[in-house]
Amino acid sequence: MKKILIIEDDNEINNMTAEALNKAGYSCDQAFSGTEALFYLDKERYALAIMDLMLPGLSGEELLPKLKEKQDIPVIVISAKDSLDSKVDLLVGGAEDYLTKPFAIRELIARVGVQIRKTSGSEKIPELRYKDLMLDMQEYTASVNGKEIQLTRQEFRILELMMSNPNKVYSKQEIYDYAWEDYYIGEDKTINVHISNIRKKLKKESDADYIETVWGIGFRLAK
Repeated sequence: MKKILIIEDDNEINNMTAEALNKAGYSCDQAFSGTEALFYLDKERYALAIMDLMLPGLSGEELLPKLKEKQDIPVIVISAKDSLDSKVDLLVGGAEDYLTKPFAIRELIARVGVQIRKTSGSEKIPELRYKDLMLDMQEYTASVNGKEIQLTRQEFRILELMMSNPNKVYSKQEIYDYAWEDYYIGEDKTINVHISNIRKKLKKESDADYIETVWGIGFRLAK
């Protein structure tokens, strides 16, 4: 389970964020000041930090370089400061993302997922196999029954995601976040078209079903 550090002095926002992240499958520690955040960083390892700027004592701008020095992890800044200069300064200073208050909790969860998957990308295994389908993770090629099939980047990423956990049902948001490395905005047609194209390409080389639709939830590899 990936562990996230929330650094936010507003109790309501901090607790709401922690509750949402826990439901999304993450583990959280909650810091309410920059000093407390440094304490946590000294004793725990984290996959990501979510940080407010307006913190008591040590501001977010002051905390960011100290945080990065202790642990080189993605940082998502959440702040009421919405000027372009503030965003640019924080991104140049080492933050990976910037979200302006008030924010939608679903968007924050999506952005967390994108950042964690980006940092986990270096841990890829050489190949993934399911039935007669094989993905070569080094050459970025796919084959069915030994015959290479041509996939777009997004099609390859969709299969990569599903084959990494064959029993999991993936929502359209999870698929979009991973395959496009962007934030899902409820565009159903994009996912459906890509899934349809993958099925057609696989069907040309095999009669087996590889992707099944779980109505109302998303998609998974066919049993």
